[in-house]
Amino acid sequence: MQQQELIPHLFRTEYRKITAVLCKLFGIEHIEIAEDIVSDTFLLASELWGLKGLPENPTAWLYIAAKNKAKDYFKRNTIFNQKIVQQLNYQTAVVDEIEIDLSEKNIIDSQLQMLFAICNPVIPPEAQIGLALRILCGFGINEIATAFLTNKETINKRLFRAKEKLRSERVKIEFPTPVEIDKRLETVLTTLYLLYNEGYYSSGQDITIRQDLCLEAMRLTHILIENASTNLPGVNALMSLMCFQSSRFEARISQNGETILYHDQDIKLWNTELIEQGTYYLNMASQGDKLSKYHLEAGIAYWHTNRADTDEKWESILQLYNRLLQIEYSPMAALNRTYALARANGTAQAIVEAEKLNLKDNHLYHSLLGELYLKEDTAKAITHFKTALKLTRSAADKAVIADKLRRCHEN
Repeated sequence: MQQQELIPHLFRTEYRKITAVLCKLFGIEHIEIAEDIVSDTFLLASELWGLKGLPENPTAWLYIAAKNKAKDYFKRNTIFNQKIVQQLNYQTAVVDEIEIDLSEKNIIDSQLQMLFAICNPVIPPEAQIGLALRILCGFGINEIATAFLTNKETINKRLFRAKEKLRSERVKIEFPTPVEIDKRLETVLTTLYLLYNEGYYSSGQDITIRQDLCLEAMRLTHILIENASTNLPGVNALMSLMCFQSSRFEARISQNGETILYHDQDIKLWNTELIEQGTYYLNMASQGDKLSKYHLEAGIAYWHTNRADTDEKWESILQLYNRLLQIEYSPMAALNRTYALARANGTAQAIVEAEKLNLKDNHLYHSLLGELYLKEDTAKAITHFKTALKLTRSAADKAVIADKLRRCHEN
């Protein structure tokens, strides 16, 4: 791998690891210091490697350079004497004796502890996702802005406010007690769920960013599964959902970045390995007596990976949606349920249920009604597709809806 390719690759894979360890050492109130040290390390690597060539072990070089930069910072700043020395019970500021542990175990532990620190309800969900992307996933500010369909100034302000709030609330980077895990885990899972959805349902055109968001959400969820204290049914259910959804990723996006609807997908593009993993995690999630929304959504996603288009499939999906809406109602889940209702009980009943939702400002609502009216009333289908076309901001969705309109006029 050439240097111009290696540096970005290592930034994505190693930035998050070193940052998590240094954040834990410095404390949440000094996140920027940790980030600056790691960023400076990569800048130094870019400069020196360009002049002298790649070192024998680039990753080890980065770890050593980051450790040295951290120790240099301690020597130059009072933070070491005021905070670090006291916490480590040092009698004198012997910088060289500080343990900056970049072992695989400590990296994973630090990332897990940082995950719980970031996923704190004192900051809004979008800020939690932004911090997770920056600190735990190694995303650049421009990449985060692309994911959120906004500009880097907005992201910088959002992250700054979030860090200030974590400081003022004196949030600690530590692993919660067993009692606290139950209280905090739901917030963590919500953040990971939203992070995944930001990639899977994003209206952005950058397919690479979308896939990376999903992969990072899965990686962080897997860290929870690898830890005995957080390897719980709800975590496995979320992982199962992510696997099932990701198994159809290649089939739901065309080469031009346009969305391919479920019934038009090429089944041969479904990833059978991810489907098998999703089934494994769903079985693991069945242990215990707690039923979460992730269990039900994973069940729905499982049936969607079932290639056979049977009455059993759609009736099962419909019943799972019914239970999901009882546990946690959302208009979008209710809207998705009407598609399953149409497949199970016919379009006439589904139209009645869909129109009750009255989501007049939502393009997905009109798009679905347009689909349902295709066999019932072409004129109404066209009206709903036209409304959906006006409401959507996504170029990919516009292309799909425009194609539906074209077919309506041809028929």
